[in-house]
Amino acid sequence: MIKAYALTDVGKMRNVNQDYVYCTSKPVGKLPNLYIVADGMGGHKAGDLASRFSVQTFVESVMASDNDNPITIISDAIKITNTKLVELAAASADYTGMGTTFVAATIIGKSVYVANIGDSRLYILGDELRQITRDHSLVEEMVNNGTIDRAQARTHEKKNVITRAIGGGEEVMADFFEVELNKGDIVFMCSDGLSNMLEDSQIASVLNSKKEINERAQMLVDIANEHGGKDNISIIIIEP
Repeated sequence: MIKAYALTDVGKMRNVNQDYVYCTSKPVGKLPNLYIVADGMGGHKAGDLASRFSVQTFVESVMASDNDNPITIISDAIKITNTKLVELAAASADYTGMGTTFVAATIIGKSVYVANIGDSRLYILGDELRQITRDHSLVEEMVNNGTIDRAQARTHEKKNVITRAIGGGEEVMADFFEVELNKGDIVFMCSDGLSNMLEDSQIASVLNSKKEINERAQMLVDIANEHGGKDNISIIIIEP
């Protein structure tokens, strides 16, 4: 049985938690397990609705799928979720501009299958911590074209501007990854409320500690809050 633990926290600066997590090591439709971190955006009430609605719609779509290919199951569910969120946003002026980041993973055998939209992340910790997903964000584009370096990106005034989101348009394009896991690897997922507050080395240090999985999760949230807690914080730790 895969050991997994999820935790979400409103942080120190926000009144509403617009993050939503889903974590189960039991089958969901034809997927043997499913883990999701979504970070909603939008005006009052819209962001938390966007993330919650998207995760719930995605899970329902996965459960309804009769496909056997995990990438196809996830890809189809993302498209359905995007269409329904765009329709929901159009139903009320209060929901204009609503959207959500979305990173989803399932572990099958020795491989983890990942889909990513936005700047919520999935890492794998083995000998070192590796970020598998690539942020769909303005600062990531600036790093890639050499305008700023990685250190500047962490504190850039536009670091919260994302370039892709569920609900961002009629079409949505996710990045997909299939990564083989080695014995002892830890899969780690988080919203930017965690990754903006901690260096990768700090994340790795906590994950490598001998504490119980729930204690490590709480430590990461506590450190993010100690560093300012400027956004909602969500994490999932998975030990295959």
